[in-house]
Amino acid sequence: MKKTAIILSLFFLATAFTTVSIWKNDKAHSQLAFTVTHLGVSDVSGTFNDFDVTVQSAKPDFSDAVFTLTAKVASIDTRVQMRNDHLKSADFFDAEKYPELSFKSTSLTKAGKNTYKLTGDLSIHGVTKQVTMNLVYRGVVENPMSKKQTAGFQLTGTIKRSDFGVGPKFPAPMVSDEVRIKADGEFAQ
Repeated sequence: MKKTAIILSLFFLATAFTTVSIWKNDKAHSQLAFTVTHLGVSDVSGTFNDFDVTVQSAKPDFSDAVFTLTAKVASIDTRVQMRNDHLKSADFFDAEKYPELSFKSTSLTKAGKNTYKLTGDLSIHGVTKQVTMNLVYRGVVENPMSKKQTAGFQLTGTIKRSDFGVGPKFPAPMVSDEVRIKADGEFAQ
């Protein structure tokens, strides 16, 4: 009984001193981009310009990190206004009905030095699917301007737009079903 009480006391003591750090993306130094292939011959890229990412971690190496992202669909930008408007329409994202896309990680698995497999629930167009992406942790430095600790991450991976019901009238030979994702971010506490 005494041994159990000591173990429980140590556990609660350790828990009391474990603090979770919350990091938020620096919007000026973060990007959420995607690329599709058009007509099988050229790549077309775009970004979501209005998004927020939060990273919560109790460990300094981020090996226990939880990532949460929300992005405004109406902020899609492919550098062509007519295409942006079409992507916001019911033919693709239906931004009026589904104004946000989101991601919440459920696991982070070490894959190598500073590399991880990040798995989580991605919600687009009213559909939620589990996806796994590649995550590179680029380290932490002190930002000389803000004097804040700044962490860097890069996320890459591929999803299928058909899994989320995006653009069903447009077959893969016209617009690829595979969408390559690349997100880069700087995060400060």
